[in-house]
Amino acid sequence: MQIEYVRLFPDDTEALVAFLMADPWPFHAGVQDPEAIRKRVADGVYDDDDNRTFWQIADGERAGLVRLTDLSDPTPMFDLRILPRFRGRGLGKDAVRWLTAYLFDAFPQIQRVEGQTRGDNVTMRAVFRACGYVKEAHYREAWPAPDGSAHDSIAYAILRRDWVSGTVTPLVWDDEPVRR
Repeated sequence: MQIEYVRLFPDDTEALVAFLMADPWPFHAGVQDPEAIRKRVADGVYDDDDNRTFWQIADGERAGLVRLTDLSDPTPMFDLRILPRFRGRGLGKDAVRWLTAYLFDAFPQIQRVEGQTRGDNVTMRAVFRACGYVKEAHYREAWPAPDGSAHDSIAYAILRRDWVSGTVTPLVWDDEPVRR
């Protein structure tokens, strides 16, 4: 499969609306509204000094969307969406590897990259681990769902030094003294 990443520009607005309306995106917060998407594009939410968005093109088709946020921060974050008919083909891993390299190569101030997913999104959690990201946080009932329920939110990150060396620095979870 031929995969490439192409920057989203304002003239892609209607394609972006169609893409975001094509799926309910169960592991993403909120409900999409076409007018709200158009306004966010016009306001620079998808592409400005602090945000960049890329189409993930697979064999000539728009298969996914990679949104990078907080680019002026030493710890940017990202949002990844892949259309259902393209899932299960390794596009998630490819996207996370690509965006990690892109961020570390293009932005020398970045020292770590972070992403979050719902606790029940086991596929994305596996993608994070396969790409060298380490689980750093588990926020209980912090991700609101459209039905009013709340899911756990899990944060993963990769350090620049781990990316450069190809290693994974383990996280110390049990660093608090036991009190009786």
